[in-house]
Amino acid sequence: MADTSSLTIVIAAFNEQSALPVLHPRLSRVLDGLGLDCRVLYVDDGSRDGTWAVLRDIAAADPRVSLLRLARNFGKELALTAGLDQVHTDAAMVLDADGQDPPELIPAFVAKWREGFDVVYGTRSRRDGETWFKRFTAAGFYRVMRWLSQTDIPRDTGDFRLMSSRVLDALRQLRERQRFMKGLFTWVGFRQVSLPYEREARMAGDSKFNYWRLWNLALEGITSFSTVPLRLATYVGVLTALVAFGWGLWIIARTVLWGDPVQGWPSLMTVVLFLGGIQLVALGIIGEYLGRLYVEAKQRPLYVVSEAVGPHAPG
Repeated sequence: MADTSSLTIVIAAFNEQSALPVLHPRLSRVLDGLGLDCRVLYVDDGSRDGTWAVLRDIAAADPRVSLLRLARNFGKELALTAGLDQVHTDAAMVLDADGQDPPELIPAFVAKWREGFDVVYGTRSRRDGETWFKRFTAAGFYRVMRWLSQTDIPRDTGDFRLMSSRVLDALRQLRERQRFMKGLFTWVGFRQVSLPYEREARMAGDSKFNYWRLWNLALEGITSFSTVPLRLATYVGVLTALVAFGWGLWIIARTVLWGDPVQGWPSLMTVVLFLGGIQLVALGIIGEYLGRLYVEAKQRPLYVVSEAVGPHAPG
């Protein structure tokens, strides 16, 4: 059985100056009673408020805390990658900075890890503090992903999870620029188990994920783990061509046999606009995948670290 003596909590934060002073005392109390060599790594994802100053105060008061400050806002997926790249303990636990994923559940995750599971992921049985529309769209997204992707991404599961060191080693081999971490966590495999929990309302501040960001994250997940949209565009194109060909033969036959007049302007414009819309949708889908290939081809670094603080921060 793998060693289960040390654990790093990785927390990515963006403009969370009001939530972090509430979260860290809760987390600290849990770690004090855990019986493990515990560390905490906060990643400031280019915050524009007082988040970094708050984190410096937390690190000064708690020797277990290390900090990474990214040079700009790279997004949560890359901020998590930056944090997980620096973990050298027996396992890492990903925790949201807003307190919606309760740190008091960490001992339950550790217990499952000690049973031999490499990944223990939290599955939301309830989502407090969110609108019905956000809950509905989130549930719909996970179900669409399970239908589109060959990677069996668990439903109603976010980043709240514990991963063993060999899972972290596998993740470090995946250096794609367009990252959907929930999919990557699942893709690497190993023994995984769900831990149901009730997600709490945000402790303070406002969510940084508006519907536009969530929509872009959904596109990232679909294009990263499925080529089904490209296949659907092909099927729709073939079906449309067959229907158009059959309709054309019918018009020719009708004109030759019965001498029907040519269809007028409205019907012609309807057909042209319909076929043009189908073509533009197909081009848009192709463009999404092509754009991602363009980003990958440039081979830029995933993130840039501006500053590191603490005993376990990278040199």
